[in-house]
Amino acid sequence: MNAPHNTRTFKSGNSVAVRLPKGFGIAAGAEVALERRGREVVIRRIADPAADRAAIEALVAKLREIGPIGEVEERDPDIFPDRPGLY
Repeated sequence: MNAPHNTRTFKSGNSVAVRLPKGFGIAAGAEVALERRGREVVIRRIADPAADRAAIEALVAKLREIGPIGEVEERDPDIFPDRPGLY
């Protein structure tokens, strides 16, 4: 989701909060860094090495379930008939 997305702030306790759409890929409870650049506020997800490792391990487990690549079939060579005037 690279297109700009407009939303509104809302009150959460004594703070002001922003709703982030699911398409931004930031999970609830994820740690983020806030940075002010002039009039802009930048929200950046902080990498979680443990979560990243767990995601990679889950992917590897799924790939192992699939198993090794089977035999590769040999294809018959494509035969192009001689058709004068086409090339």
